[in-house]
Amino acid sequence: MLFRSLSILKQEIYKTTIMLKEQSENSKKDKINLKNSLSDISHQLKTPLTSILIILDDLIDDPNMDSATREDFIRDIKREITNIHFLVQSLLKLAKFDANTTLFTKEKVSLKRIVEEATKKVATLCDLKNIEIKTIGEEREEIFCDLKWQVEALTNIIKNAIEHSTSGQEVTVSWQQNQVYSIIFVEDHVIGIDKKDLPHFFKRFYKGKNATSESVGIGLALAKTIIEKDNGTIKVESSPQKTVFQIKYFH
Repeated sequence: MLFRSLSILKQEIYKTTIMLKEQSENSKKDKINLKNSLSDISHQLKTPLTSILIILDDLIDDPNMDSATREDFIRDIKREITNIHFLVQSLLKLAKFDANTTLFTKEKVSLKRIVEEATKKVATLCDLKNIEIKTIGEEREEIFCDLKWQVEALTNIIKNAIEHSTSGQEVTVSWQQNQVYSIIFVEDHVIGIDKKDLPHFFKRFYKGKNATSESVGIGLALAKTIIEKDNGTIKVESSPQKTVFQIKYFH
């Protein structure tokens, strides 16, 4: 009887030891991940902040600068501040998902409405870059999702397509539905994604070979997180002539 009790106690001690060891290892991993994230954030903020400081120094040092150059500098500052704002907001949203504190309010929403709301959010960027967005799809097709968050995800994907497009080009957003899933396509007609970049394309802070200077490597990671939370999947296919994002929402 004593031997059996000691055996049970030994097993419990062993289980507790293993559990504490796992907790310790997880704690170390969390600290490493936090350190890496802070390092990434610091790096992402450093570039636009340095650019802003340099431009401000130029403006201060040359009070007689011609108005055209001054306006260009001011636009550059606005662009960098916009990038910082987008980065910080995206990081805060990702942090909420990581902490499982984001609640989804699901309802029946038409795919057309999601597309319309997303394209409204990038209208200013389209005007600045002279990009036209073409939309194709039926009005009656619906999915069960959180409208606000899916608009956020699609906005980030369309924004990525616009940023990689050149003046006068077109971005196409189309959607369709079958009995199994609904799908949204976002297609641009620019240089394709390098094959080496494809497996890493949705990783946080990842910037591929053909990434633009405006890219901060966070929008697509956030989009993927949001879409998967609403029972969806996202993938990207690319050729030398175009890049197509496919977002599927399973019924």
